[in-house]
Amino acid sequence: MTTSVLFVCLGNICRSPLAEGAMRRLAEAESAALEIDSAGTGDWHIGHAPDPRAQAEALRRGLDISMLRARQVTEEDFHRFDHIVAMDAKNLADLLAMRPDGARAAVSLLLDHAEGGDVPDPYYGGDEGFAETFQLVEDGVRGLLQAISGQRATTL
Repeated sequence: MTTSVLFVCLGNICRSPLAEGAMRRLAEAESAALEIDSAGTGDWHIGHAPDPRAQAEALRRGLDISMLRARQVTEEDFHRFDHIVAMDAKNLADLLAMRPDGARAAVSLLLDHAEGGDVPDPYYGGDEGFAETFQLVEDGVRGLLQAISGQRATTL
């Protein structure tokens, strides 16, 4: 059975595409049957590729995320995905506020599957912020895959 995961940040050009790429690589390495996507709570970047700095950091770590395109979270996502995973508390609150009645998706914060806290938004900073973000994202997706595999659970 395939489990579906949607990663969510604000604009879907920095953190959530990095999480999508990291989880795709991890799922492949672990032979995990996952459907993986990413989206943003905002609509500013719909149709845009990930931020060039996010793409560069991903490439530095052996991942090509250039083909990804930003989209906005929809109500249907709450019925389509098993897990919707926010990068920070603000996006988590926005997701919980928009979650429709009867939604099947478990909503969680990415780093609740690791050391806790928010994945900081690197958009307004320099390249070093993207390196830090990627490391946090990798830690979070490892913990999330363990949770999905039934080794531990942290969801709302």
